[in-house]
Amino acid sequence: MSDQSRPYRTAAVIPAAGRGVRLGPGAPKALRALGGTPMLIHAVRAMAASRSVSLVVVVAPPDGAGEVKNLLDEHALPERTDYLVVPGGGTRQESVRLGVEALPEDVSVVLVHDAARPLVPVDTVDAVIEAVRDGAPAVVPALPLADTVKEVEPGAQGEAEPVLGTPVRARLRAVQTPQGFDRETLVRAHAAVAVDGEGATDDAGMVERLGAPVVVVPGHEEAFKVTRPLDLVLAEAVLARRRANDGF
Repeated sequence: MSDQSRPYRTAAVIPAAGRGVRLGPGAPKALRALGGTPMLIHAVRAMAASRSVSLVVVVAPPDGAGEVKNLLDEHALPERTDYLVVPGGGTRQESVRLGVEALPEDVSVVLVHDAARPLVPVDTVDAVIEAVRDGAPAVVPALPLADTVKEVEPGAQGEAEPVLGTPVRARLRAVQTPQGFDRETLVRAHAAVAVDGEGATDDAGMVERLGAPVVVVPGHEEAFKVTRPLDLVLAEAVLARRRANDGF
């Protein structure tokens, strides 16, 4: 663990190098507009909304770091937070590693957040940071599942698939981000788990493979991932409600 005598600094890493094919053709997913503002900007603001987050690192497409930097410069972001853009790699796992490598030495708590979760409330971000500061090496915000889940033998698209089993729903959680880490643990996990194919998409899962404990804190229904066109409709509705309530 970090030396308790020095202040904890927390940084957030946002891998935003992906194209988001499921939303259809057009701009990379992170640059899609939500309420007239790119999703990425919403995600950056969501991290910077926490007073504990002193730095947000955005990992851009390898050939798009300049474009992303211009985007950050164009939008009003909380001034007490520093922002850094670094070029990413070919996979999310590689991009997260490059983001972590760019962090100053005095950062001891690292959040990894999906650019496609633009509406995560600050209370969720703070709860994750608090749990890491309290000694958990890895922390994941998560929600109980509303649906029963079946394990199946995957078949061709559109085909009927045989059910293999039904996990007990009370023991299952749908995980969200930001996931929070003791920096040293996250670095060890990335060093230990080789990039295989598309790479790991869940940093907490990499920590689990080290044998280090991972804990769950309550997530929030507004921290959902914008993956499909219907999610964009829902995100616009949440944003419209917030603007009506907050008057911003």
